[in-house]
Amino acid sequence: MRPWSARRNSLLAALALALQGCVSFPAAAPASGQARLENDLFVARDGARLGLTVWRAKEPAAIIAAVHGMNDYAGAFSLAAPYWAERGITTYAYDQRGFGRSPNQGRWAGAPAMKEDLRAFIAAIRRDHPYTPLFVMGHSMGAAVVMAAHKDEALDADGIILAAPGVWGGAQMPLLYRATLNLAACVAPGKTLTGESAGRQASDNIDFLRAMYEDPNVVKDTRLDAVLGVVRMMGEGWDASDEIAGDFLVVYGARDDIIPVKKIRKAAKRLSGEVETRVYEDGWHLLLADTARAAPLADIATWALARADREPPRRAETLEQAVPNLP
Repeated sequence: MRPWSARRNSLLAALALALQGCVSFPAAAPASGQARLENDLFVARDGARLGLTVWRAKEPAAIIAAVHGMNDYAGAFSLAAPYWAERGITTYAYDQRGFGRSPNQGRWAGAPAMKEDLRAFIAAIRRDHPYTPLFVMGHSMGAAVVMAAHKDEALDADGIILAAPGVWGGAQMPLLYRATLNLAACVAPGKTLTGESAGRQASDNIDFLRAMYEDPNVVKDTRLDAVLGVVRMMGEGWDASDEIAGDFLVVYGARDDIIPVKKIRKAAKRLSGEVETRVYEDGWHLLLADTARAAPLADIATWALARADREPPRRAETLEQAVPNLP
């Protein structure tokens, strides 16, 4: 007879699997139009009008398409992007569906829609800047979205930056936690939780944390079904880490209190291609806003600009497709 611990885990696994289909999320909406950028809006292919913030460099040598984390919005890059702009990098950041200034704040939009929006966002920037090297950066949950989308089909980017990537989901999360979360989200999907209940610290920049708390664009109360959604999204990110290849820069703080550092380290090692990793001893989860943010911001700028100086063979082909009849 199997030990009780083995039987318990089998029962929990069966429960988690049985409840997984209890909570479902919207599929990607039919996308027949062309995404476009309009001042402070990113209009998605299905017509959804998502919040957009752009920090422009005077003479951009590179562009970063930035994807924020859970409950955040484009404001997450408000300290990083001006620094990059001074160094010749323009940053485009949009509010993902269900977050910030985009529709249905606080409601989980579903992974298919989030990945589709990312692809459309990249395509829209490419159309407006066909000759400028483009780098995609995801922070936390945003990194999971980037990784999962890249797994589905390689992103049209000259490099990918993963900042404190959210890879603590799926099989990487304790089985009891997954089963409990599935059950709770099934029974009371609209029940909300606050970050305070977790007792974790996201950054040592207290002024920035206070500003986030007062910012109406930052989600404060998280629905249980949204918690389940982000856990599943992070699980996709973890699974993708063993299957995606490319030119990667992974940055994270040794003091990250949100995503287990050992999970980030393992995910970085699973990536294929040209992978560089930077660990900051004084860095927290919001390392782009920490008091010691100077080092990661400089490393990201240096990495992107170094790659912008070289011309990957595939870029010429990409430009010909994006802008027909090039001279």
